[in-house]
Amino acid sequence: MQILPAESLRPYNSLSLEASAAALALVDTEQELSKALDWSRAQGLAVLPLGQGSNVVIVDDLEALVVRQQGTGFKVLGESDHEVSLRVSAGQDWHSLVEKTLGQGLYGLENLALIPGTVGAAPIQNIGAYGVELDRFVRAVQAVDIETGEHLVLTRQECAFGYRDSVFKHELRDKIIITAVDLCLSREPVTAVTYPALQTELDDSGIREPTPRDVYCAVVNVRRRRLPDPAEEPNAGSFFKNPVIEQRQAEALSREFGSMPVFVQQDNRVKVPAAWLIDQIGWKGHRQNGVGVHPGHALVLVNYAGDSGKALLQLAADISASVSERFDINLEIEPRVYGLPQ
Repeated sequence: MQILPAESLRPYNSLSLEASAAALALVDTEQELSKALDWSRAQGLAVLPLGQGSNVVIVDDLEALVVRQQGTGFKVLGESDHEVSLRVSAGQDWHSLVEKTLGQGLYGLENLALIPGTVGAAPIQNIGAYGVELDRFVRAVQAVDIETGEHLVLTRQECAFGYRDSVFKHELRDKIIITAVDLCLSREPVTAVTYPALQTELDDSGIREPTPRDVYCAVVNVRRRRLPDPAEEPNAGSFFKNPVIEQRQAEALSREFGSMPVFVQQDNRVKVPAAWLIDQIGWKGHRQNGVGVHPGHALVLVNYAGDSGKALLQLAADISASVSERFDINLEIEPRVYGLPQ
């Protein structure tokens, strides 16, 4: 275990925002995590978990022990002819997990390929892409209570998963640290290809009966074409959630804006692409105070030359205000924000 005092967090967040932590703990095992938590209590420091920092905005220095888990890999908990249950370490890179499971004939995660971040962060956001969300594969989440050090096991139901949401963003925010995630994957190569952009990619490739490997390759191709590499243009991926509105409002907007894409949900409400809303107002390519909107994707905010998370949040607020004024729709940001006054 390493505990680094007054450590810069710029290398640990994909937006490359400058901020520092009172201390940074790099831990490989749950035993090391327990020691780090004991140290934080002795120092009187709050504790904040941080994965690869691909879905956070840090707006100021953090008077806390920031914990980064580095343990990787997974083990088989149980298996049958149809499915396999795995326990995956929180520090495991998510995309590498998708590659490894696919290579071992374990299916289901293909649509979630190339999502940045760690396995431990995935349930917090209930990551999803191209018509598939993580929660359908989760059986349990292993965690440690920050205050007591007690090991906890949360069932899928207790995780209270929703669209880009979970109990970890609400009642359990910054109260627990996820140490592993239990997943159940299929041995049967059933694919999910209803998402329009994914179906188009497969059609353009002449693939009519896609295998899981075909879906994986199509997802990777689409994401690489549409989303900038954080290593070259610092960003946190999609910055806004796709809003879900009532059907009556969707019908009224469709009459006024005939080209507006709509996706009817199971509860008959309607999901509207946030990228389309933002694009209609002309935000693509806009820059201010060293940050801006990527010219190729309206959902991606980029840190071009700024050090300030506050400047990024101000840009997000300006975009949200204009969408609200034009469409009467409120946008909600996806990343977690650290460093604001409580």
